[in-house]
Amino acid sequence: MTTLIILLLLFVLLFSGLPVAFALAGLGLAILLVGGFSPLMAPQALWGTIDNFILLAVPLFLLMSNVLLRGGVGRDLFAAVQAWVGHWPGGLAVATILSCGLFAAISGSSVATAATIGTVAIPEMEERGYPRSFVLGLLAAGGTLGILIPPSIPMIVYGFITEESVLKLFLAGIGPGLVLVMLFVIFSMIYARFSTQYRASDPATGEERRSTSIRALPSLALAIVIVWGIYGGIFTPTEAAAVGFIFSLLITGVILRTLSWSKLKEAVVDAMTTTVTILLIVAGAKIFGKAITLYRIPQDISQLITQNFDQAGMFILVVALVLVVMGLFLEALSMMLIMVPVLAPSLEYLGVDPVWFGVFFVIMIECALITPPVGLNLYVIQAVGKARMGEVARGVWPFLVLMLLTVLLCYIFPDIVLYIPYKI
Repeated sequence: MTTLIILLLLFVLLFSGLPVAFALAGLGLAILLVGGFSPLMAPQALWGTIDNFILLAVPLFLLMSNVLLRGGVGRDLFAAVQAWVGHWPGGLAVATILSCGLFAAISGSSVATAATIGTVAIPEMEERGYPRSFVLGLLAAGGTLGILIPPSIPMIVYGFITEESVLKLFLAGIGPGLVLVMLFVIFSMIYARFSTQYRASDPATGEERRSTSIRALPSLALAIVIVWGIYGGIFTPTEAAAVGFIFSLLITGVILRTLSWSKLKEAVVDAMTTTVTILLIVAGAKIFGKAITLYRIPQDISQLITQNFDQAGMFILVVALVLVVMGLFLEALSMMLIMVPVLAPSLEYLGVDPVWFGVFFVIMIECALITPPVGLNLYVIQAVGKARMGEVARGVWPFLVLMLLTVLLCYIFPDIVLYIPYKI
């Protein structure tokens, strides 16, 4: 009964419009006081959240992605990929997806990926006769690759919550990320093949391919340095974020010379604002998590799950359905911070690998990024494309189905997730 009352109070606070961080922290503090526990646990939880080496990667990756965004790196990546694959069936759509994947590999941000590639891809694709809803849906879904393909800010937060290796989580995201890119590409090519409005692009000249590739080369090198450095054990994910930020400054400020002081200031302010928002939510969730742990709510829910779901498949299905419903009302990070501390204790009993579960969870919250009414990527693409919400929402449904198909494939073939972090 206590568990039900607390959960009802939490959802009432969230749906009332109170910011997520204050809803979690306020309810957590109230629970501590009602239970007779010391309120000093709240500031201790706050300090424990901020004073954390793993979470230091969050502002650094945000700084890097904002610098790349302001420096126009997305335009260069898109131009280079378009020069090589733009003449394929559905070539511009393929170029858009591949550009999203490449930018995701150097930014770790869904919003930055969607906004950067969307700015250049939307007018190009509409000029080639792609239906507007398809274009907007493709960009909204393509942006979600930013939180699956490493580096990934939600995976950093998941690693912080569960004390799992962020390196393993990053590596585990590579396989599903490539599968998702492949499914998006196949669907786009089939869609273009049967579209009556689509017009194919002319093949690029050798000079166009050479010049665009040279201009995109530093950004590709940055992606390789980050992934290779983390995988090779040369630096930790947090150190990789710092290295990436320095390299992003060199690429945009020195090599490409597209980053001015005013743009750098905008990038820093945006990264600071987003960092404060994320850390406040994480801190609020930490207070709430501490409070419900003292009430043994995660343990009780874990016991309830293990008593009613003795098979991992049924547990995963129920969690997926819950996340789909929650994704209609809550943003991605809030879902992770509320659900993971409650569900994590059940994983060992059910034999679910926590690294696999982290990737599964990230794909499911990717779906939340493109489901109305609070899907963040929908609003980003709506703003970039100057579109109506209905246009964007109509276009994302095929890609949402493909994302759920990826989840199914990862369940049937777990090595898609686990092969790289454990067997290579």
